[in-house]
Amino acid sequence: MIINHPLLGPRDAQEFVYLGDASLIDRPDVNAETALEDFHDYLYLRDNPAGSHKELWFHEQGDRAWLVVTRDMTTHEITDVELASDYAKRRGRDR
Repeated sequence: MIINHPLLGPRDAQEFVYLGDASLIDRPDVNAETALEDFHDYLYLRDNPAGSHKELWFHEQGDRAWLVVTRDMTTHEITDVELASDYAKRRGRDR
């Protein structure tokens, strides 16, 4: 599988480490009244989607960038790759 790194161009997926669902960027607020329940859900409840899904990948054998890769879970086709920092900033604005 080839991941089109936004800064370095096409790279083999073996250079990367898969780190899970990109929604993990949105950590619960530790000071919220519902923090215990929120962190339980954050740590243990995961979706298992078919179709398009955003994932965190770490470029371990390269520039050590965190990426958000949008991949179809049934075909493994990658439709989008962006820096995780850009993704997190955009999600912060969308709230």
